[in-house]
Amino acid sequence: MTEIDNRKPTRATRGKRELVGRHVLITGASSGIGRAAALAVANKGAVVLLLARRGAELDAVVEHIRSTGGAAYAYQCDVADSESVEHTVKTVLAEHGHVDMLVNNAGRSIRRAIHRSTDRLHDYERTMAVNYFGALRLTLALLPQMRERKFGHIVNISSAGVQVATPRYSAYLASKAALDKFTEVAAVETMADGVTFTTIHMPLVRTPMIAPTGNQG
Repeated sequence: MTEIDNRKPTRATRGKRELVGRHVLITGASSGIGRAAALAVANKGAVVLLLARRGAELDAVVEHIRSTGGAAYAYQCDVADSESVEHTVKTVLAEHGHVDMLVNNAGRSIRRAIHRSTDRLHDYERTMAVNYFGALRLTLALLPQMRERKFGHIVNISSAGVQVATPRYSAYLASKAALDKFTEVAAVETMADGVTFTTIHMPLVRTPMIAPTGNQG
């Protein structure tokens, strides 16, 4: 198991390798923001644990990281499935001992006007299943070992749209707003345990998730 590098960073290395030895788990890591985050933390020395549904794309990211001297491991997982998450977390902890940081990035976006959604309650259920309950599954599964070790950091990827009223994104933004409020409460409760939270309100990012959802006019 990789040891934490406690040496004081020099001016040349400060800001470049400060994650050496940290185990960072990232969901939705096969593309988009998750892939970019995985490459970034690997470049800073972290052991990156990548989760996603698409195995082939996940393996490609791992291969890329390893080809540049980084440490990365792929785990095919559906965050909307409780059994999948439970199995994956058990495997990760058995193979790596602990997780220092969790990045809840996996997400689903639906752009559709409310008057076109009156017969599509499942759109709201699907976004909540991934964006809210998916993030909670990983958070709750990893929180006990973080509290026991008195160290942990959880990053939730939210949306700048939560801070305004963006038309046609009622399903997506409601799920992100739920995660934001959970995070605010959890951060207060776990502060004394050494577990901290960060919410990042991302603007619109050019990723596969922003593909059009039907004809919106």
